[in-house]
Amino acid sequence: VQLQASGGGLVQAGGSLRLSCAAPGRTFSGYVIGWFRQAPGKEREFVAAVSWSGWATTYGDFAKVRFTISRGNDKNTVYLQMNSLKPEDTAVYYCAATRSPLGTTRERDFGSWGQGTLVTVSS
Repeated sequence: VQLQASGGGLVQAGGSLRLSCAAPGRTFSGYVIGWFRQAPGKEREFVAAVSWSGWATTYGDFAKVRFTISRGNDKNTVYLQMNSLKPEDTAVYYCAATRSPLGTTRERDFGSWGQGTLVTVSS
């Protein structure tokens, strides 16, 4: 499934952004959808993931308090609400899909990826 991430931009520290992930013309049926991010010069890291039903979620340690992942009512859009943003949150954010159980945080378990959306947080 081909994914499309959107919603990135420039925001001041302390601000909020909501990222969206969709698969135009397709559905996310049966997929766990996750968000990853990659900051300049750093490895890609896991941010959060949500189950197909939307009832279960998992987060990277840094994201547990400030970020919220959710699915839209139609289950075909996944959102990442990011609050109290910090300059260290600056990164390209990617959404990805997997049929592995919720709980995996490894990049290699996610077989379908979007193109990424850039989030820049200014101090």
